[in-house]
Amino acid sequence: MLMQTTMKKARTTLISILEENELTAGLSVRVHGDHLILARREPTPGDDHVENIRLTRLRSSSFGLGVRRHNGRWERTPFSGSIKEMVQVMLTFMQHLIAPY
Repeated sequence: MLMQTTMKKARTTLISILEENELTAGLSVRVHGDHLILARREPTPGDDHVENIRLTRLRSSSFGLGVRRHNGRWERTPFSGSIKEMVQVMLTFMQHLIAPY
């Protein structure tokens, strides 16, 4: 129960940070275990969500950044830090994965 509460708080924090920036506004975030998975709605007839980025909780306030490969598997990146720091990494190095279509 404590884990769920912690991850729900982290999700709320992440959504708040994402909404502050035009590039990340509109991304959805779902909790899956120790992961916060970010998705953007695909502008296709199926209207699917494309999940490209994942933050994995490493410690109480530290997250690792992962990206989804073309084969569907998640790959870790060398980036880790606070949620705010991980959003900055996304804005700097991974704009192509989070930008609106």
